[in-house]
Amino acid sequence: MTKYIIKRILIAIPVLLGITVIDYAIMCMAGSPLEMLQGPRVSEAAVQAKAIALGLDKPFYVQYFVWLGQLLHGNMGYSIKNYQPVAAMITSHLGPTLLLMGVSLLVSILLAVPAGIYSAIHQYSKGDYTVVTLSFLGSSIPGFFLAMLLIYLFTVKLGWLPSGGMTTLGTSGGAADVAVHMVMPVIVLAVSMAGTNIRYIRSAVLEILQQDYLRTARAKGIGHFLVINKHALRNALVPIVTVIGMEIPVLFGGSIIVEQVFSWPGLGLMTMSAITNRDYPVIMGVCLLSAIVVLLGNLLTDILYAVVDPTIKLQ
Repeated sequence: MTKYIIKRILIAIPVLLGITVIDYAIMCMAGSPLEMLQGPRVSEAAVQAKAIALGLDKPFYVQYFVWLGQLLHGNMGYSIKNYQPVAAMITSHLGPTLLLMGVSLLVSILLAVPAGIYSAIHQYSKGDYTVVTLSFLGSSIPGFFLAMLLIYLFTVKLGWLPSGGMTTLGTSGGAADVAVHMVMPVIVLAVSMAGTNIRYIRSAVLEILQQDYLRTARAKGIGHFLVINKHALRNALVPIVTVIGMEIPVLFGGSIIVEQVFSWPGLGLMTMSAITNRDYPVIMGVCLLSAIVVLLGNLLTDILYAVVDPTIKLQ
């Protein structure tokens, strides 16, 4: 296992470099942050001086290697907009994003696993049709639309939940206050993931239920609960782990829209602000972090394969 992890990490290094090259090229083609400074009150000489100060007067490949050299020395650069260190900005916004992602992933699993198993066991029943219909509905509703709907219902009409932020303004916050502010963002993220996962879990359990060893287990008199939750679920975990592992990068990207709608002070809100202002260092820092999250998610998924299925050997 240790050799496998080291091998995957070594393979991830050139992959990360390739991703950063592509991201930097796309970012440069999208436009220069100097365009945000141009106007009747700013002279061309001032713009050129700013370009020289930021190193934006150099060719694309030179800018990239300058950024890469700073990164290898542990410096992710400084924000063009507010001159703060990018690493400090990401660190300060990472906690709220991880909290929102972690709770949303946990809630989606708690919803999807029981619903998918129930739907598979009661195939072609009214309950099965209800679960499948709700799963299609959950995965089909756009996140921003569901967010607006929840805000209109629970904030505007009922006044039960706050519409944005992480804590109530003018208060010291606290776990209860944060939990109340998390309700609607978690619902939006969890509903979308659960809707997709239910169908995969249902399909995986249905396939396992047709296996001969489960019929043998029933014939030996093993209880229905043990047959489903010990034998069937254990063998259906490999495709389930695959789906959940794929959800981690999707969740990381989907949280950007949700954080923007609910004004959640995480990486999503910071990323949208950086994109609007064409803040190159911040954008590259977030892209690098996103790539690392995807690669770690894939590595974690492979490791979990060996945990849930001892017959799988990682080499």
